Amino acid sequence: MPASAEPRVALYFDFDNIVISRYDQLHGDMQYRKDTSRTKTVSPGTKAAERLKEATVDVDAVLDFAATFGTIAIARAYADWSTPVNASYRGQLIDRAVDLVQLFPLSATKNGADIRLAVDAVEDMFRIDDLSHIVIVAGDSDYVALAQKAKRLGRYVVGIGVAGGTSRALTAACDEYADYDALLATDAAVADDEAGAAAPQSGSGRGGRQAAAKKADSAGSPAEEEPAPSRRRRASTKKSTDGASTDASPDADADAPTDRPAAPTTAVQFVAPGDAVDEGPSGTTRNPGRLLLKALELLRAKSDEEWQPSGAVKNQMLRMDPSFQERRLGFASFTDFLKSRGGVVELDETTGQNRVRIRPKKG
Repeated sequence: MPASAEPRVALYFDFDNIVISRYDQLHGDMQYRKDTSRTKTVSPGTKAAERLKEATVDVDAVLDFAATFGTIAIARAYADWSTPVNASYRGQLIDRAVDLVQLFPLSATKNGADIRLAVDAVEDMFRIDDLSHIVIVAGDSDYVALAQKAKRLGRYVVGIGVAGGTSRALTAACDEYADYDALLATDAAVADDEAGAAAPQSGSGRGGRQAAAKKADSAGSPAEEEPAPSRRRRASTKKSTDGASTDASPDADADAPTDRPAAPTTAVQFVAPGDAVDEGPSGTTRNPGRLLLKALELLRAKSDEEWQPSGAVKNQMLRMDPSFQERRLGFASFTDFLKSRGGVVELDETTGQNRVRIRPKKG
């Protein structure tokens, strides 16, 4: 079989590792095990449930970043999916075509994910010759040997982890390392771009463009029309004053009921043991306007170039959402779609190859 010109990516997600690391990053070391131990039942409405919601892992941010390296040929997430916390992510992962590998716990603290993940990754590299990139979403030093082996086999190794929960040795063993907080910053930048374009535009000649842009946005999923607050702000490793006060007595507060209203979120909702898991609508497409901005922000961060070829932008959009079709939105070509987004992006057709960039903010 001839080698594909398109880079092919294999992504391996130690899900328990990243969920626990994110929770401990926000709420304190070893706090996840204290708040969600097997002897405690975490119920909706308690402080522990609120903390879990605050520490929700944005799966889309991880997968969209991995897609900047090429086509995601393999995507697997390893965890015990029977636990309520992990089960609440199932719908989101399945919608992004991630294979869920079930690992039953071998002890109170280990599920064997590191061994199983490493064995599968090495097998895939020998079985599939054209895998060019290996993405390891974890921070455990146990994956150092896997990263080193993948590099010896000629693969480009990318690590994704949570600050404070990632081994220095693993970071050094990778060709490239991305901090999870930096991935969330991309979503924050997209929200800023949208906010900058929300102001009404003047000029009679833009009425058709505004109508077309509105039509393009309306084709997106209703669930994504309003991004969650967690994606609007940049992630922080520091808690607010209110959060700091809860850390003074974590065990007592974790189970105490809270009267704060639940913040809206497009990610996951914690499910109490015994409750049915609402995995939400499946097969929904992403908002095309936001998809375009996300693709441009990711490509700009990767290449450090403001202008991007329109073909590369569309390719990145298709990697993130293969259901994107400009014709379904009523546009004859991708260039017409870009022109309809004139309020947020700028198209340069003067060169031989069309280029596009996010429109600079005035002032």
